[in-house]
Amino acid sequence: MKLNLPNIITIARIVITPVFLAVILMENLPHRFLLACIIFAMASISDALDGYLARKNNQVTNFGKFLDPIADKVLTTSALLAFMSMGLCNIWIVMLVLTREFAIASVRMIAASGGVVIPANNWGKIKTISQMVFTIVIMLLGEAYYILENFFAELYVKLPDLSLISNGLLWVTAILTVVSGVIYLNDSKKIIDFTK
Repeated sequence: MKLNLPNIITIARIVITPVFLAVILMENLPHRFLLACIIFAMASISDALDGYLARKNNQVTNFGKFLDPIADKVLTTSALLAFMSMGLCNIWIVMLVLTREFAIASVRMIAASGGVVIPANNWGKIKTISQMVFTIVIMLLGEAYYILENFFAELYVKLPDLSLISNGLLWVTAILTVVSGVIYLNDSKKIIDFTK
């Protein structure tokens, strides 16, 4: 199969995800939050870019419809797992997100077995955008804390707990994730016969 440019960009987003994960987990790497944020932001921009190019150049394919949301899930889930390992994300948030993603992936496979490709709905896109934006915000805050930590320590001023801020933002994405999943599953019943 010959890949078009949008599909190549989608695959590149999957390939760059382990690089992002490795960078953000390097505790001794100076400015790791900033470096990881740049990588994540580039990957996030590629999500909008591949869709734009596919529509503009009439290169929308079933392969792209199927792979694009998977690439998004790989990227955003890796960020959640990284945050959880750093104490910046509650495990229940990860559980809700992964449960939704596995459920939707299962429906997609059932649909694909019947020759049907179900693209992401608007709620799914809102969910993904919120995850990407909040992830970037949390990493920028992490970088700011890294820079200001020593300065405020000398003034004996305690910074607000970053985990409270990050968990607050990520709970919003968790709620959007559940809502988008319920809507997606409800819409899929109109396309897929689950009795077969």
